[in-house]
Amino acid sequence: MEKKTTVGPKGQVVIPKEIRDQIGIKEYSEVIVDILDDSVVIRKLNPESVSYVDYYTATYSKKLKEKVNIKKIADEQYEGNILH
Repeated sequence: MEKKTTVGPKGQVVIPKEIRDQIGIKEYSEVIVDILDDSVVIRKLNPESVSYVDYYTATYSKKLKEKVNIKKIADEQYEGNILH
């Protein structure tokens, strides 16, 4: 299935809905972008790797002076909001 799309000012490309639906790319799905000869290839990452929280902490927590356990903080906040 071939579809025409446009590259935006920031280099972004919208993958047409029919193609996303056909191969199961959903919002926040991880994809691999590669070059094959003179083509750009976008493919779905299978299996999808880590959760968003794990990705975010792995990517951005390196800038912190100490490691932050976001899952633990979220769990504590959630438990604190439950009425007993």
